[in-house]
Amino acid sequence: MKLTTTFALALSTVLCATFASTQVMAAEPDYTLAYNVGVTTDYRFRSIAQTSFKPAVQGGVDFSHKSGAYAGVWGSNVNWVKDFAGATEGSLEVDLYGGYKVELMKGLGFDVGLIGYIYPSNNATTNANTTEIYAALTYGPVTAKYSRSLSNFVANLDSAGSQYLEAAATFDLGNGFSVTPHVGRQLIPNQASPADYTDFSLTVSKDFGKGITASLALVTTDAKDGFYKVGSVDNLGKNGLVAGLKYSF
Repeated sequence: MKLTTTFALALSTVLCATFASTQVMAAEPDYTLAYNVGVTTDYRFRSIAQTSFKPAVQGGVDFSHKSGAYAGVWGSNVNWVKDFAGATEGSLEVDLYGGYKVELMKGLGFDVGLIGYIYPSNNATTNANTTEIYAALTYGPVTAKYSRSLSNFVANLDSAGSQYLEAAATFDLGNGFSVTPHVGRQLIPNQASPADYTDFSLTVSKDFGKGITASLALVTTDAKDGFYKVGSVDNLGKNGLVAGLKYSF
């Protein structure tokens, strides 16, 4: 009788543990939604100032499926459409993107996708809206990415096929600190003035927990005044120090 009771208790324990494990596995969601809001002292895209060195308020939503598929939307105020492209409308950027991520082998990830940079109501002579395809490889802390425009690139006439090549790495320094060096090369064809440039940045970030992250980035480019300086606005690729604060939830 005692042996039977002991066996029954052991079997019950195993079944309960198995059931609990099954419940945990079954609770894994098919998809997740993540949100973020933030502010920056100077919105830089590929190290080019998008707000003419003024602050920006930004935010977005990201959808991720367990299959590797993802999509999202992100927005920010901008100034360049009016200051650089001569438009009277276009003070908002909305990015729509989607793609697929997969692990090709242990430690090697591949990401391919499509992104649209939309500037609602912009009336630039050459429409500022831009569509790009991209592909990236990540190994450990290092990511290499290639982007190519399918349309004219950010209000530049005859600029379809513009390319951006970049490499970055993120290193964990401990205590919530990380550092990210980045280098990129932007190529914009068929422009009267030299539009191609190389950019560098070094970003130090601090994760405070509870979704709060602060960053400080030093950015520099060799962008030429002839293309990136317009009227009273300084060269949009000039050296700068950019501070940011983001909350993810």
